[in-house]
Amino acid sequence: MARRSEGLSKRHQKILKFLYQFQEDNGYSPSIREIGESINVQSTSLVDYYLKQLEEMGYISREQHISRSICLLKPVEGESSVIDKLAEGIRNASAAVDELLSIPIMGRIVASEPLPMPTSDVGYFDSESSIEIARSLLPAREKTDDLFALEVHGDSMIDAMVNDGDIVIMKRAQQAQNGEMVAVWLDDKDETTLKYFYKEAKGVRLQPANPNMGPIYVDNPAALRIMGKVVMVIRQMRSVAA
Repeated sequence: MARRSEGLSKRHQKILKFLYQFQEDNGYSPSIREIGESINVQSTSLVDYYLKQLEEMGYISREQHISRSICLLKPVEGESSVIDKLAEGIRNASAAVDELLSIPIMGRIVASEPLPMPTSDVGYFDSESSIEIARSLLPAREKTDDLFALEVHGDSMIDAMVNDGDIVIMKRAQQAQNGEMVAVWLDDKDETTLKYFYKEAKGVRLQPANPNMGPIYVDNPAALRIMGKVVMVIRQMRSVAA
């Protein structure tokens, strides 16, 4: 049967919007009688006539002689069909999953006077430990393959809003500019620390962000290894004592 080319009448639009809302609320299509009530039409044959017209125009499909078998095929003007809305939800969910990055937590780093670590590497947590963050929180050009996370232990960086128990997202690096917050391994002491980096004439100064603590001076730069730079800090919620 040829499809009608003329536009929808107000009654057609009311039927389509009722079909959309009914299926949205109930998960199935309404009966012909319920459709008639929605448009103030008592004659089921007249309602059936309007439905046939909507079929011809390609807005709906239905199985003959099967109750509640109407399926919306086109979006209602100003609305989305149930199918379109479900598809949009799936697309949004997929995009949200794609947006999340899983960053490995490599271990704990001391943000105070440096303390001995169990090994000569920053990582000692199991390899499955990780934290998820949104890609949009990182700088636009940041390479995600170079990122890892460390749990902070200590309070030497509290004025930089880095507290004990927070997670720092690091970018692997072997060099740093003055003023950058870095994870540093001290070879001669087998110790690690989180500090601001400053290269000076007599060596390297590792500066805390805590007025109650003094800097660490490293006379021999070769005894210091930069493990990474801080990209962002993830604050951890803390309970307040009553």
